[in-house]
Amino acid sequence: MQGLVVGAGGGIGSAMAQRWSQDPRFDAVWAVSRSADVDPGSQSSLRPLSTDQSEKSIAELAGMIVQESPRLSRIVIALGTLHGPSYGPEKSLDALQLASMQEAYRVNCILPMLWLSALAPGLRKNPDCRIAVLSARVGSIGDNRLGGWYSYRSAKAALNMGLRSASIELARRAKGVKLIAFHPGTVDTALSEPFQRGVPEGKLFAPDFVAGQLDRILDTHGVDGELSYLDWAGETITW
Repeated sequence: MQGLVVGAGGGIGSAMAQRWSQDPRFDAVWAVSRSADVDPGSQSSLRPLSTDQSEKSIAELAGMIVQESPRLSRIVIALGTLHGPSYGPEKSLDALQLASMQEAYRVNCILPMLWLSALAPGLRKNPDCRIAVLSARVGSIGDNRLGGWYSYRSAKAALNMGLRSASIELARRAKGVKLIAFHPGTVDTALSEPFQRGVPEGKLFAPDFVAGQLDRILDTHGVDGELSYLDWAGETITW
């Protein structure tokens, strides 16, 4: 088996890359991050790559990866942002700003879709490739009862719609691909750090735990031509 993790410099992506690199089923694990600072250690199967996340860089890396690994079995796209030095989740309409909304859409929706677009041509003859893209429960329209977090919610909802359209296209053009929009829960990473105070006991997950849950979900959800929207426990989330 061969795997690809995009966003391997983050908490979940790093845990996923390390998990697969220690799994004897995998003979190659591509680990893409902005700095290629993923430590391969003694794991010869781990192949770190760096990207500036430009459209050109994504296209070049994706083309190289599918050429070197024409039968990728597992792909995880673990990209996301919730806050930064000058922005955070908005509590009201008054807080909306163009720059922060653009950044939320760029990282949470546009970059994952560009990666999927760049990888898709190389997956058309792949008999079994299972792809998980990090979404979030707050991207669910039906589950939104609290409001707020405008940019993050909207960007994840847009991602879900993009993945839905992609699943319809891939069911025709790449019949061996399975797509999953994955909600990891609240994970102990830099993304959730400012918001961990109110998390119920036992609901703040370690990245290694989430990587294990996602690994099992990928193993048990075969190709069916559909997009699944699942949480860390494998439960379906309403759209």
